[in-house]
This record gives sequence, C-alpha cells and structure tokens, in this order.
Amino acid sequence: MRGTGKADVFAMLAHPVGHAKSPGACNAFFEERGLDSLMVPVTCTPDRLEDLWTGLDAMSNLRGIIVSIPYKGKLLEKAAKAHPRASRVGAVNVMRRLPEGGWEADNFDGYGFIMAMKNAGHVMAGKKALLVGGGGGGSSIAHCLAEEGVADLTIADTDVEKVQALAAAVQANFPSCKIKVGPADPTGMDIAVNATPVGMKPADPFPMAVEGLRPGMVVYDIIMEPAETRLMAEARARGCHSHGGRPMMDAQMQAWVDFFDMDRTHRNG
Repeated sequence: MRGTGKADVFAMLAHPVGHAKSPGACNAFFEERGLDSLMVPVTCTPDRLEDLWTGLDAMSNLRGIIVSIPYKGKLLEKAAKAHPRASRVGAVNVMRRLPEGGWEADNFDGYGFIMAMKNAGHVMAGKKALLVGGGGGGSSIAHCLAEEGVADLTIADTDVEKVQALAAAVQANFPSCKIKVGPADPTGMDIAVNATPVGMKPADPFPMAVEGLRPGMVVYDIIMEPAETRLMAEARARGCHSHGGRPMMDAQMQAWVDFFDMDRTHRNG
C-alpha cells in the first residue's frame, strides 16, 4: 500500500507548479514498483520562499526535492554540497537530504540532454554546435556540450548581456572549446539545439533560421509539448535527425531515480 505514515516523501517545487510533469511521472514509477513513496507538487510566491524552505527543511521524512523556475538559483544557496554541474551554472534542479543533515544539490538539465543524445547514437565530440537559448536549461546544456568535447559552440539569445556572460563562463570552464555568441543560424553546424520556449504555441515563429538546416544534421528541440514542434517537423522534412524533449525528460527521470535512490536499491525497506 502506498501513502502510509512510513512513506518517503518527495516534493516538486515551482511557481506556478500546475504545468509540472514530474509528480505524475515519479508517482507512476512508485506505483509500478509498489514503493511506499509519493511526490507532491509544492508552490509559493517568491516572497514566501524563506517561510516555505523552513518548513521543507524541518520535514524529516522529506527525502528530496525537484526544483524548477523560479527557484533554481535560490535553492542552490541552501545546499551544503553541490555537484559542479549545479555550481557552474548557479542553479539546481534536484536536492537530496544528506544522512548527516543538510542538503546536496545537482543539476540534470544538461546531463539529461547529453544522455538523450548518446542514447540516440549521436557523437558530440569534435562537432560544431548551435545552441539557441541561454536561460537555465540552455546554460546547463552549454556547459555539458563543452564538457562532452564539442569543438565549436555558438550560443544565441535575445538577451545580449546574459548570453555574453554565459559564453564567457563556459569558455573559462572549458578553454579547449571554441565559444562564441552569434545568430540563431544553423548553417554549417552539425548539431542545432532549441533551448527556448519558442515553439510551444502553434503560431510561434521558428527559433532558428531553418534555411540553414541540411540533411544529416542533428536538430534537438527540448520542448515537451507539443511532441513534435514546427522546428522538428521542418528539420525532419529537410533530412535532419529530429528529436524532441521527451527523451531528455526520460534521461532526467533515470538520473533522479539514481540520485534519490527512489527504488531503494541501496537500503532495506
């Protein structure tokens, strides 16, 4: 039976939280495996975050938190330990309670993307890549692409100051990768990634200049819904390898399972 008084509790924190897919995915995982665990969606307005955090930290049966916008940066400040993936982008998307007390943070946005690419058989080392979007997800993907060994990375974003700061940070962390800020033009690239929300609505424009797409290029749109965006359909029509956000989410889900030990592999009960 699930949801007993002995249940392990996980939280999904975002504001708003109604769009979050993580609680449903994680609770389905617990159901499939017959685990006495549950994940609950949690939200608060930004001005009440400190109040909420005091309560979450005090919950001794709260084993972990999945963190989304707008709290990814703020929650990093609460972590006693953080993986370099989180530290270098200044944002978390998972936190787990440490046995000795306190919290450990990580960021699986970029990791999930890299694993989805690898699971699809794509090699990134030595390639030329375009990344459109320098926000939270894009920042994590940029660092992970450089870590994976792409030779050249062009980052495009409408916020010039933000994208320049991101390019400088990635270059400092991975000096062997050639990083530059440029237009959202995939001409001459091997890999093109959309890490913006542009494409979620039917009337949205293309997030990049699709005229530059060529057969054999890998085009990845991290948007979850719709399952096939206009960019993906156009890329497929032009002979590209087209991928959407679901495989990245699946890879992140596996990372969460391991990070939280959700299936209780390493303990009894």
